[in-house]
Amino acid sequence: MSVGFIMLCHTALNRAAQVARHWARADCPVVLHVDRRVRRRSYDELVRKLSDLPNVRFCERHSCEWGTWSLVTATQAAARMMLREFPKVDHVFHASGSCLPLRPVQELRDYLAQRPTTDFIESVTTEDVSWTVDGLERERFQFWFPFSWKRQRKLFDLTVRLQRRFRIRRRIPKGVVPHLGSQWWCLSRATLSAILNDPRRAEYDRYFRKVWIPDESYFQSLVRLHARTIESRSLTLSKFDFQGKPHIFYDDHLRLLRRSDCFVARKIWPQANLLYRVFLSEEKEALRRAEPNPGRIDRIFSTALERRTRGRPGLYMQSRFPRPDRENSKTAAPYSLFSGFAELFEGFEPWMAEVTGTAVHGKLFAPDRVHYAGGVGVYRGGLSDSAALRDREPRGFLTSLIWNTRGERQCFQFGPGDTQALTWFLATDHNAQIAVISGAWAIPLFRSNRNFADIRREAARLQQVELDFLKVLRSPWTKARLHVWTLADFIDAPRDHLHMILDEMNPRAHLTPGVLPPMVSLDGFGAFLQNLRNEGMQPLVMGDFRVAPPRQGARQTRTRGE
Repeated sequence: MSVGFIMLCHTALNRAAQVARHWARADCPVVLHVDRRVRRRSYDELVRKLSDLPNVRFCERHSCEWGTWSLVTATQAAARMMLREFPKVDHVFHASGSCLPLRPVQELRDYLAQRPTTDFIESVTTEDVSWTVDGLERERFQFWFPFSWKRQRKLFDLTVRLQRRFRIRRRIPKGVVPHLGSQWWCLSRATLSAILNDPRRAEYDRYFRKVWIPDESYFQSLVRLHARTIESRSLTLSKFDFQGKPHIFYDDHLRLLRRSDCFVARKIWPQANLLYRVFLSEEKEALRRAEPNPGRIDRIFSTALERRTRGRPGLYMQSRFPRPDRENSKTAAPYSLFSGFAELFEGFEPWMAEVTGTAVHGKLFAPDRVHYAGGVGVYRGGLSDSAALRDREPRGFLTSLIWNTRGERQCFQFGPGDTQALTWFLATDHNAQIAVISGAWAIPLFRSNRNFADIRREAARLQQVELDFLKVLRSPWTKARLHVWTLADFIDAPRDHLHMILDEMNPRAHLTPGVLPPMVSLDGFGAFLQNLRNEGMQPLVMGDFRVAPPRQGARQTRTRGE
């Protein structure tokens, strides 16, 4: 059993020469096609390097371009020369100049000797293809494609739109069922000869000449007319990214390539000196008899694709800055936002930190500075407490804080007096837990000794800001876990409401509020709200507070949860 290799080369000719010499020295004929666009000097140098090998040939050269018929023409020319010059070849292996053998040639010979009439070529119908990118599956066989996709993109797109609009369809040659697959195949001599010498070949060539990317469909379709046994898979390891571009293998992929058990891999980086040194060594002994199984490394490529297209949850970086609403989670971990709690409870932050064991910050978005837990000036990851730096990129500030503290839940205070740039970001983040006591911002105003006219103006401003925030939270696009109470509703059962929040933060911990922090006195708060009304400002978010101070018994009932 003999196997011959045809190689399509256009770059890195020194590496192509190394691979061709490796196969030729192993008694395998090699026919090289060198792109006509390669400079004559480089071509002559390649011929000179391989001139000492009697089983190496160079076929007629053609100018090759991606996605065009020229690649099929080059393959036909190399295949004809292989069959004519080397009559003892039983299988023809199609490779490129960037391919690299991964296993000893003798293993490939033995493998093919056990399957003398089998053709290894990926060949699937358009209905079963899931790897084409940007459409044009069945249409690539139904439309004319007279223009180059790379050089004449506007004309290419225009002809596609016109053919779709006027429902123009080409006639597929009788008996041909369009199939797609990788251009890197290994065909038996009988099948390849039948394809090249088919009496209807001129008709087939005319049709496929105007098919889009014919090198992925010509042999893949015609092999169905002549092959005795087809294994619809390639013996060459080739992986593609989400854009349809081939993955390039580097030196650090050595172990990965060995695990695949494939006979050949592409596309190899020309400077991968370690890969070429290891796999082109002079060792003649077969190392293994394993079945080629690229599926063994599919999980790694799937992970790489996931990392490339979605990134790591909550991580924003220069190498991958996603489009809005295309990020893989806005933040890296769950966190909690409390609005109104620090105003209602004295010492709420240290109490919450003790009960939950989490980092509880003050107001991270206060106008004066960032109030980190413990009052530090620089937090993890070198985050400054500067309000100016924070406000320059508030989203980056919050996402960096959550990313830098992964593994420890972050809690912080928020209110209508803070920077409101992230309201939509917070509401649409599924990692956010937002608890709001609406109207609690009025408590510091109630307890202040400021001029009442100033209090009224500030109350009107803060209420409008909070109303806008609540409107955002109640939008249909909200993904955060949301709890909103009016001030009046919350103080009716503070223990129950806090228990609900704690249980949601960590259901397995069975956290209980225990002894609540002291609640500020609200005696006279109803009269304060009435004074705001009298001054022309209508309180809307505090709930129902009576003007007269409640009876002692009622007060005790209201604060019994304390």
